[in-house]
Amino acid sequence: MHSLKKKHRILIAEDHTILREGLRAILSSVPSMEIVGEAGDGLEAIKKADALRPDLIIMDLTMPKMNGMEAMREIKSRCPRVKILVLTVHKVEEYIIEAFKNGADGYVLKDSGQAELLLAIENALEGRPFVSPRISHKIIDGYLQRGTRFREESPWDTLTQREREVLKLVAEGYKNREIAEMLCISVKTVDKHRTNLMKKLDVHNVSGLTALAMEKGIIAR
Repeated sequence: MHSLKKKHRILIAEDHTILREGLRAILSSVPSMEIVGEAGDGLEAIKKADALRPDLIIMDLTMPKMNGMEAMREIKSRCPRVKILVLTVHKVEEYIIEAFKNGADGYVLKDSGQAELLLAIENALEGRPFVSPRISHKIIDGYLQRGTRFREESPWDTLTQREREVLKLVAEGYKNREIAEMLCISVKTVDKHRTNLMKKLDVHNVSGLTALAMEKGIIAR
């Protein structure tokens, strides 16, 4: 990283405490960076962004109360100059494209190394979009594919962000009540999302949903 007199103010938006602590430990060791705050959910991220006006926000996509996509869109509308670096487990093209549409300035996978994370932060702060090298081909392939032929919308494309979040949690083995608590929605709403998922994807059991989630890279194989 370049040595600068003025420290870059960074806000960490991540719902897992141990990951926030890990990020704080890594970034606090960099002279040019200052951690000004942390948020455990999307709504808190919006409030902290308003109050602290950071230079950059490290944003998880799957968070309670409000997911990262929605929070990012709201933050960019209120604070257009803030840079947002997505740090996520999601590797599929749809997530990557949607993140940039919602205002992301970079997209890094959670299993990336420290050097890649710092490079992504530096690029985002300097206005250069960054995508983890291991998934950048997904964007290139997707754009080439759309440019050479008409791609019909697949059932997967019709899923909402919330339905994908529910799919991930179902595939990870959580029950409806647990999912409702994690996403701060009612059990009835979770059940409705599960029904919609199975109908859209033409999958009729949890094992089928889990297999699809693995295929799409939403959960590890």
